[in-house]
Formats: sequence, structure tokens, C-alpha cells
Amino acid sequence: METCIGCGTCAEKCPAKVENEYDMGLSKRKAIYVPYPQAVPLKYAIDRDHCIYFKKGKCRACEKFCPTNAINFDDAEEVFALNVGAVVFTAGLQTFDPSPLKTYLYGKNPNVLTSLEFERILSAGGPTAGHVIRPSDGKTPGKIAWLQCVGSRDVNQCNNAYCSSVCCMYAIKEASIATEHIGGGLQTTIFFIDIRTPGKDFEKYYERAKAQGIRFVRSKVHTMAEGDTPGSIRLKYASESGELIEETFDMVVLSVGMEPSSSAVRTAEALDLQLNEYRFVQTSDTASVATSRPGMYVAGAIQGCKDIPQSVMEASAAACAAGTALSPGRGTLVREKEFPEERAVDAERPRIGVFVCNCGTNIGGFADVPSIVEYAKTLPNVVCVEENLFTCSQDTQEKIVELIREHSLNRIVVAACTPRTHEPLFQETIRNAGLNPYLFEMANIRNQCTWVHSNSREEATEKSKDLVRMAVARASLLEPIAKIDVEVNKSALVIGGGVAGMTAALGLADQGFPCTILEKSSVLGGSAREVTETWKGTDIQEYLAGLIERVQKHPNIKVMLNAQPIEASGFVGNFETTISMGEATEIVRHGAVIVATGGRATETEEYLYGRSPRVTKWHEIESKVDDLKDFRSAVFIQCVGSRDETRPYCSRICCTTSVSQATRLKERYPQADIFILYRDMRTFGERELLYRKAREKGVIFVRYAREHKPRVSETEDGLEVVVFDPVIQREIAIRADLVNLATAIAPNETHDISAFYKLPLNEEGFFMEAHAKLRPVDFASEGIFLCGLAHYPKPLDESISQALAAAGRAATVLSKDSIAVSPLVSRVDQEKCIGCGLCEEVCSFGAITLEEVEGKGLRAKNISASCKGCGLCAASCPQHAIEMLHFKDEQILASLSAVA
Repeated sequence: METCIGCGTCAEKCPAKVENEYDMGLSKRKAIYVPYPQAVPLKYAIDRDHCIYFKKGKCRACEKFCPTNAINFDDAEEVFALNVGAVVFTAGLQTFDPSPLKTYLYGKNPNVLTSLEFERILSAGGPTAGHVIRPSDGKTPGKIAWLQCVGSRDVNQCNNAYCSSVCCMYAIKEASIATEHIGGGLQTTIFFIDIRTPGKDFEKYYERAKAQGIRFVRSKVHTMAEGDTPGSIRLKYASESGELIEETFDMVVLSVGMEPSSSAVRTAEALDLQLNEYRFVQTSDTASVATSRPGMYVAGAIQGCKDIPQSVMEASAAACAAGTALSPGRGTLVREKEFPEERAVDAERPRIGVFVCNCGTNIGGFADVPSIVEYAKTLPNVVCVEENLFTCSQDTQEKIVELIREHSLNRIVVAACTPRTHEPLFQETIRNAGLNPYLFEMANIRNQCTWVHSNSREEATEKSKDLVRMAVARASLLEPIAKIDVEVNKSALVIGGGVAGMTAALGLADQGFPCTILEKSSVLGGSAREVTETWKGTDIQEYLAGLIERVQKHPNIKVMLNAQPIEASGFVGNFETTISMGEATEIVRHGAVIVATGGRATETEEYLYGRSPRVTKWHEIESKVDDLKDFRSAVFIQCVGSRDETRPYCSRICCTTSVSQATRLKERYPQADIFILYRDMRTFGERELLYRKAREKGVIFVRYAREHKPRVSETEDGLEVVVFDPVIQREIAIRADLVNLATAIAPNETHDISAFYKLPLNEEGFFMEAHAKLRPVDFASEGIFLCGLAHYPKPLDESISQALAAAGRAATVLSKDSIAVSPLVSRVDQEKCIGCGLCEEVCSFGAITLEEVEGKGLRAKNISASCKGCGLCAASCPQHAIEMLHFKDEQILASLSAVA
């Protein structure tokens, strides 16, 4: 391999033809080829599926004709090829190495750590088992400082001018967890330039941290030195008002930024992917997962710094884009997982296995797990008890399967964390051992015991024993439940005709799935109609026109304008929605729903808006400037109606939009004075470059505090804005021709849709996803997905990615002929039923109807596929004629009796 010169002789001499329908141009359609570009270390590659030597033996023509003897089939270091139709590049990141920066004493003082190293200290599986101690002497620290923007937003000590996007949030998280671990004796301080918490619910987390006692200091530490006591660190910094301060800390955590990993860059170069100046994979605003090479897609931090939810969204988006390219071959290479035959346990006495998890220190640090294990051994029907560090780990899963077989276990209890996230994993585990997945019970001793009784080890332990005893009692009466499969209607309904809705519809339609778009207005486009260009300069109106044209011409997309849903029913794979279009109605049947109902810029009465024509909001200023004969000054005011009591969230896009508008104004009117009044400048990621450009152009930035809001008044020749400048510690007055307000972004009215489909909203009216990190585009209700501003304020590129992600997730439903639904449903005993109809009346899901039974009259009947297992019908039945599978009365009563 090392002597290969990439000449291609091997490929020319190879007699094996390769016919690959999804070949993206990498090979010369031979079993051995030189990848393009010809770059080290990928000089040549062998396609094992088509190589004659590997299929039949002999041949080895390439080895014979290689002029440099680079090919040796007896050498194990050959590079082999995979035939694929698409590539998703998710090569990740590396953290910035602060070693070369002498300022921070990293590598000299053992108590100066990177954020990733401190994360390991906090981890139960880390070097200190989750105990926060100083590396130098093992003592508990009394003061810890976090220094932000180490290796980010810095062109002096490194060339990483961008913001790494995640550092503020993880520093707040680490400080909060450290405070919880150590208690009230710990003082935590975060030194920052701007606190950037623009994600969903991030601002609330920031405010909770302040309430928790975490101190935030707006300053860049300029000097670090050894303290007077061994291992301590003395920091020197200037306050915002210019006061020089020295302070000593026991530990310092460097919040290091992200960089593309070196191996990822080498791979990207070998794949001939275009990179930007910071070596991230280059993408566009309107195709944020498409690389410079057709058929190759990107997701995660290698495309740019981002957090877990955004990375997961992009992964689904990239999968959707790849799925579109591969849709002609869908299902041709699928292999279904095979489970062992299910063991019949009906005639067996209960043999229960109990597995108690330490969950690192989440449980083991606050409860006596060995005591819980010994107690579980004394419970009736328990024949096997195990203690695990992490019961959800792969090795423990395999051990559970072995123990089920070894001890002939037929019921399993796991005492660990929440079943919301881990029950499906354990159910699959016992299914791998031949047990029905519903012969499983989980005791949540983390959330309900150690978290709520973290200050009392004895209480946490005793309550854990109670929960284990209750779980064992219930598990003894569990019964196998057969799965339910329903056919899938292979079409989708998209609610909302903005960029997100149209992108989601195209993401499905291009894969062959019919889609119906509902748009409540008379035109497609949504809020994007008001925007001129992205922060990178992409013409949004041109893009929008092309998108609308594609939608209107697509044979798999039906557009319904002036249309709104007025009723909905059904379940995953089989929904039915009634649409109102004025006086007419239409019923649409579909297998999935994508909610893309959008958002809007809110109105305000602050700062003379609506009373002075010189006060505008958002994009109104762009046309207003043209009306002025002598434009001399403009002031942009941020956080108008957001990050306050009414809307305690950051609207995410405001800072970037205002900086972009201000920069364009400054370029157009170089002599004009342009001011931006802000609280924290949240130009995350590579948007930081735009912020830097604005300052270089002469845009003036003045910070204000929420308790000292700017004041706007009218004067004879325009407006006057008065604001307190924290740097010079005095008020300044700015004459302005125009004042532009960045008002909060709020969701459109969606309470009806929320009610029709039973979808949760948060306090601010945004839809709530099933899980912020693991399922960021799914609802808890299966088959319904979410994207765009209905989820949370976000820029165009993120809306497009999330829309593709929602389409990708919906495609996982629509691509199946049938889908399994939860069998945890109600069951009617028609012998006891008197046909009163109360169950039908109280069911919110239309899952119970009354039907005529010969010789008995009306009787209730359950529609299993529609049933959500809420139990309201069973609780309401006066005859006790309805029972809930897996939650029968005797099972619940056994659990309750066990705690008495």
C-alpha cells in the first residue's frame, strides 16, 4: 500500500466488471480501483463483492501487473471497498488543545482542567467515581472558576474566530452539577464575554443557574498565576467598568471550543469534500446537509459547531436526503432482526430476576445499593438478584439474557432510572432471551428515590426497597401480551405551507410518498415572505419562488390553500383529518402527520412602536430607509419582548438578523452611525464572523441590562435613544433617524391543532417534542412529527434541516406495509357490559364504540389501534366490564398491597 503511486494500472488490468446502479462515480467499475481524488492513504481499494480472488480464488491480475509491487493479497493491510449509493459523513470533532496557550497554566497546574476533563470527574464512571475533588491533593474544592471562549472567538492566540456554540451551556451545566455534588459550600463562577443560551429552554436553565447561586462575571481573564496556597490559582481580570480585580480559586475549568478532528479532515479531503476556512464541511443555507459532492451528505459538528439536538436533527435530515437518492432501491437489502421463539410461561410459577442499577453515582451515590440487593433476595418468587454499575450497558444486557436462560427466569424487574427512556431497551433484551416483552417491570429508584431524597441516604434506601417490593409483587401477576400490527396508509399530511412545511413535503414526495399540504392563508411561503436574505447573503425570495414552483408542480403533492383541520382521529399509519375550506369540507386519510405551523414576529407597544413612523421592527427597516432623503443614524434594539417575564426565552435569530441588517446599512451608508443595543450578543457558530465584520465596518455595540432598558423619545428632527453604558458607567444619548426593534418570535396559534391530535404545548405555546435530545422532531404520539418555528425560533437553514428530519422520521413509518402499535389497550367483557355508553363518551381517542350484539343489545367494543391505554374507560365503567391489559386491577392492587 505504501508504495502505491495511484497510477491506475491495477484497475485497467482487472477483468471483473462492476455493475452498480447506485455507483456515485468513485470507481472505474472494476473490482479494484483508485478512488477519486488519488490521495494518500487511499491509493487503491478492492471491492470484495466483485473481486474474482475473493469470490472464486485465483486471478490476482492486479497484483501481477502493479509496477511498484504495492498489492499483496497475502498482506492483511489491504483497503477494501463498500458498494453504496450514498454516504453520510458524521466524523465529529475534537476539543481545542489549550497546551500551547501559556496564559492558562494548563499542563503546569494539575487543578487547571479542560471542560471535557472536568466532565469525566463529574461522571460516575470517571476517575473519581463522580466525586468532585482536586487532582493535586484529592481535596474537595471550595471555589471553582470556568473560563469561557478558550479556543473560540479568538484570532490572537488561535485561528478559531467562530463561536463553538455549546460551551456556555455545558459550563452552566457543569457548574450546576458540581454545586449539587458538593453542596452549599462550593462557590462557582463563570467568566464570560456573552452568555449564549439561544436554544429551546436554555434561557430558563441559565436563569435557574443564577437562582442556584452560580456567579456570572462578564470579563475575559487576562492573567493566571500560582496562588499562595499549594495548587490554587490566582486570576486577574477587569470588571465591565474597568476595575482591576484579583481572585484565587481552588480549581479552574477551561471551556474549550470545538474543532474538526484531524482524522475527519483527512477523510473529507480523501472524499474530495469542499471545506471552509476553518476546515468544517462546506454547505449552503438552503441545503445544509448536502456537501459539494452529489450523493454525499453531512451531519453533526463536522459541518459546524452545534449541540446534540441539532446534531440529531441533522442526522435524520441527512438520512432523508440519502433516502431520497436511494428510494428506487428501498427495501432490497433489508434484513429483519430475528428473535428466538417466544417461550410459553403461562403454566410456570413466577421465577423473577431482579437487577438493581447503581446508575454510576446517580443511585449508588445516594442509596445503599448492596442493601437493596440483599433485600430483594428475600422477596417472594425472586430467584436471581444482580447489582450492576450501569444496567443499560451492552455487557449487562448480554448478562441479563444469559441469566434468564441459566435460571429459567420468566419475569424481570429492573430497579434503575425512568421507564420513559429505558423500558423499550430492557423489553428488547428479554425478548432476545425468548420472553414476551411485557413480562417486565421497572422500579424508578433514581427519579423517585435518590434524586428526591439526595440528602438522606437512609430514606432513599428504604424507599427504594419499597419500590422494588411493589415491582416484584406486580411482576408476579404479569401476563404475556400479543403484539398488534396495523396496515399503513403510505401518505402524509403536512400542516403549514411555509419553508419548513414545503421542504418536509418535498422530502417525502421525492421518495414517492403522496403528501397533502394544508395552508391556512391564500399563498404558500409563510414568514419567509418577509425576509430578503440569509446572514450568508442567500436571496431568500429567489429560493422561495423556486421552492413554491417545485411544490406546485410535484405530482405527489396536493396543496390546499385557505384550509384548516377541524377534526382529527386515528393512530400511527391510519389518521383521518377533516379539512375546512370555507364552506366546503374534505376528509383526508393519511399515515403520518408533520406539524409545521410556523411562527411570527410579535407586536409591541414599547419604544414608540405604532406611534412614531420612525420606529420599525424586524424587516420593516429595509424599506423604510429608502423613504429617507438624508439617512444619518439608526439604532437597533434587541430582546424586545423576549428574555423577560412574559416570554422567558431567547428568540435565537434576532442578534444575527440585526447584525446582518446593520452591516448592510453600514456598507450602503458608510458615513451613517449604526448602533446595536443588546443584552448578550448571540451570534453563535460561524455567525460570530458576521459580528466581527460588523465591528470592523464601524457598527457600534452598546450593552444594556434588563433593569436599565433604553428609552426612546421623539425630537424635532427624529428620535433620541438614551441608554446606560456599563463600560463608561453613564447614560448616553443617541440621535436616530430610525429605531428598529427585534421583537420576540412567537408560535402561530395552534391550540386547536394541539387539541385535535393531542399534542402538548409548553408555557410559551411552542409544541413539545418527545425528547429534547433523543427525539427532537418526534411527538410522544407515534406517527406525528414537528419542524420549523412551531417547535422553536430558528434560522432558515435549521428550519430546512428540521423539516428534512421530520420527513425522514415520517418515512420510517410510511415505508412499511404494516406497523406495530402498543398492545397496552382496554379489553371489554361484553358479558358484564350493559351498553350504557359512558366509556364511548369519555374516550378522547374514539377508541371505543357501541355495536349491536345479537341477543344482548348495544355493547362496547374496543378499537385497539386507536386506543392509547389511558384507562379512562376502565375507571369510568360502573360495571367493571373493562380492564387494561398490563394494568389489570389485580396487578395494581398487588403493587399497592405490597407497600401497605
